[in-house]
Amino acid sequence: MLKTAVAIRHLAFEDLGCFGPVLERAGYKVHYYDAGVDELWTLDPLTTGLIVVLGGPIGAYEEEKYPFLTEELQLIERRLASGKPIFGVCLGAQLMARVLGAKVYPGPAKEIGFSELTLTEAGRRSCLNVFEGGPVLHWHGDRFDLPEGAEALASTEICPVQAFSYGSNAFGAQFHPEAGGEGFERWLIGHTIELGAAGVDVPRLRADNEHWGPILKPRAEACLETWLRNLDA
Repeated sequence: MLKTAVAIRHLAFEDLGCFGPVLERAGYKVHYYDAGVDELWTLDPLTTGLIVVLGGPIGAYEEEKYPFLTEELQLIERRLASGKPIFGVCLGAQLMARVLGAKVYPGPAKEIGFSELTLTEAGRRSCLNVFEGGPVLHWHGDRFDLPEGAEALASTEICPVQAFSYGSNAFGAQFHPEAGGEGFERWLIGHTIELGAAGVDVPRLRADNEHWGPILKPRAEACLETWLRNLDA
């Protein structure tokens, strides 16, 4: 039986990254929906095998500016209620947290660059254990509280909830396990205004990615592979 995976994308260059080939190797046929462009009402949240909600530079609370968010939140709500697999990255995790009743709000500062996660005990038992003791890529200004009923998996000093699970089939990551490596220059170009406003040293960030990208890619692949294996049948 063909397995389907749909990625909801908010920026063309913030795609599945290294997660794409993992899904294909796992037998998924992958399709993108571009939020704000494609009609989300045509995506059935109950029959799709896996939904991945990707990142983006807008706020999870900005539906007055970006009306498509209302429909996206409703889709995520139905998906979470169904108990079927959903994986949220950055904005995707924030939208999931909001649907689950948690507050999403601006953090004290932008968190952009490579730095280490602190895993909880549950995090060490989770698919995130491959990242213990090393940095991951962060790229966000907002953060969220832990949703009621969710389990905290990781944190950083600036962001107390970096990852959470909700039941066996819902996972949210504030950081970007899928990104870095090839295509990273598109992020540096596309987010140039944000990087400048945050005072980020772009050559340094590029050099960090050249060092950590090849190291993090197999870890990220192993993270997703483990999560997929552990999904409820």
